[in-house]
Amino acid sequence: MRRALVAHGPEYLIEAAGLGVFMLAACVFGTLLGHPAPLVHAVPGPLARRALMGVAMGLTAIALIYSPWGRRSGAHFNPATTLTFWRLGTVAPADALLYGAAQAIGGIAGVVLAAALLGASLAVPDVNYVATLPGPVGPVGAFGAEVAITFVLMSVVLHVSNDARLARLTGLCAGVLVAAYITVEAPLSGMSMNPARSLASALPAVAWRTLWIYFAAPPLGMLLAAELFVRRCGLAAVACAKLHHDTSHRCIFRCRYAALATATGARP
Repeated sequence: MRRALVAHGPEYLIEAAGLGVFMLAACVFGTLLGHPAPLVHAVPGPLARRALMGVAMGLTAIALIYSPWGRRSGAHFNPATTLTFWRLGTVAPADALLYGAAQAIGGIAGVVLAAALLGASLAVPDVNYVATLPGPVGPVGAFGAEVAITFVLMSVVLHVSNDARLARLTGLCAGVLVAAYITVEAPLSGMSMNPARSLASALPAVAWRTLWIYFAAPPLGMLLAAELFVRRCGLAAVACAKLHHDTSHRCIFRCRYAALATATGARP
């Protein structure tokens, strides 16, 4: 564990900072679009506001994935994603554990920073620290929705990222799904897909009762997607744990992306 911390410390810091930035953006945009202020009246209708929020967060996700940070760490920013790639054999156990810890710390730090910048505006009931909470479908419905959206997300990531000719589109596909989910699915579960993201909001919002949904459903959905991918394509088809891979940044994972790219004639 200590050896991994020393050797891969920069990647852990990136994972913390990446989710921190994502949560800061979520809090800022959530406050702008959710707070009962003039901007809300300028964009009437919850669907339109969710669409704007979706575009903002989808673009944030894309920017992080394709940034030098994302290219270096693999741009997981999500313990469920890291757990899934550990299950697929591309992430070492120590890296998986320390990635998860860094993501949780970074997400909390992002919300704390947002609270310092936005003050009481972030705490009003309509914003509530952008906490993820079940909608009218209740906890069971929210659990099922989270399993479904994470299953689709990880299925897309695995199929696109492991095709060397399409791999560069992985971040774009993930960002589009984030935008679509926030627009359409958020009323059901709050659209988390990420245990660390939900924890970061639940702490200041004191929203503990249904936090189990967001700890259990995203890993389950992603692991189911991974299991199906392995059954269809084989474990050897998983090239790397990075969402966007290039050869200009080191890779700390059990990686065979370069071999995949060479075999298919695509550029890494």
